[in-house]
Amino acid sequence: MGVAVIGASMTKFGQRDAWIRELLSQAGEECLDDADVTPKEVEHLYVSNMASGEFEGQTGVMNMLAHDLGVLPAYAERVDQTSSSGGAGIYEAWQSVASGASDMTLLVGGEKMTHKTTGEATDIIASITHPEEYKHGVTLPSFAGLTARHYLERFDAPRESLARVAVKNHKNGVDNPKAQFQKEITMEKALDSPIIADPLRLYDFCPITDGSAAMMFTTEERAKEITDEYAVVSGVAGATDTQVVHERDDPTVMGGVVESSKQAYEMAGLGPDDLDVAELHDMFTILEFLQLEGIGVADQGTAWEMAMDGATEKDGELPINTSGGLKSKGHPLGASGVAQGVEIYEQLVGEAGPRQVEADTALACNVGGFGNCVITTIMEAAE
Repeated sequence: MGVAVIGASMTKFGQRDAWIRELLSQAGEECLDDADVTPKEVEHLYVSNMASGEFEGQTGVMNMLAHDLGVLPAYAERVDQTSSSGGAGIYEAWQSVASGASDMTLLVGGEKMTHKTTGEATDIIASITHPEEYKHGVTLPSFAGLTARHYLERFDAPRESLARVAVKNHKNGVDNPKAQFQKEITMEKALDSPIIADPLRLYDFCPITDGSAAMMFTTEERAKEITDEYAVVSGVAGATDTQVVHERDDPTVMGGVVESSKQAYEMAGLGPDDLDVAELHDMFTILEFLQLEGIGVADQGTAWEMAMDGATEKDGELPINTSGGLKSKGHPLGASGVAQGVEIYEQLVGEAGPRQVEADTALACNVGGFGNCVITTIMEAAE
């Protein structure tokens, strides 16, 4: 059964006074309005959220949101797949419609993080790592620094190539009114910023963020009855890789990206050359290179050349992270993957405003941990 997306929404990302309940409700209500769907029409509700209990002491967010939106008696479920919870939510929402279990499924992702200190938030996020690595002080930023050093030396890539990713995504974020940072940065600023995990500096990392995003899924037949402006989920797949990162054969290959994109391409009957735009999980700048290579757009060790040549700019051969990416838009853990879906949906239906590019086929890659779990989604514009 064909599955369509008929509406989407996103709150402003950044430091928000609102708590998780308000953020989820805002995105959910705006998505219902955008899709022109009443609460009583919603049969399934999924809430992508990694750690509301740890961040806010709030659990049961799916039942709370079902009540607040008035979608009762819809089936409600919380989806936690660490920082890929949003992508996992897209997979679950797609399954609920494709299986025939629901004709109208609302997905809302969200996280409230900025009320914690950086140390407290980092400690919650670091719990993603395997206990055997975590007890030795290994964190996601240290993984990123080690991988970036290895990548630059092995493939003779200049340090400037990573800075170009940061500069590009900040430039794209200027055109996204929902992004946390709507401010360009220079190459000099990126290269001179404080070192966090050598060779990675401050502007190689995404910020701590509050925010929520939502999408409405239905059958393609139902979508045609409601609107002419919808997108079709033509491929979606998830895959895992070792949680113990040092057990991987090659630290520059994210096996979950390779496998999930391969399955998504097969399901859609498409390949890397068919993509018009993509949203990648640039939690660290080095991840944009690893994912470009994992989804088959670039050969191993060559994605940095795309950054240097401008191929991934908004007016380049394949625009990457037109939303500003996690780097500029922000990374509220449970919302990030849903927000990636919102961006490619808006690109496909022509609602991306000043960020708009020519696009009939789009891909989103949402990464959990350091590639422990990955969900790749391909959407196409309605014919």
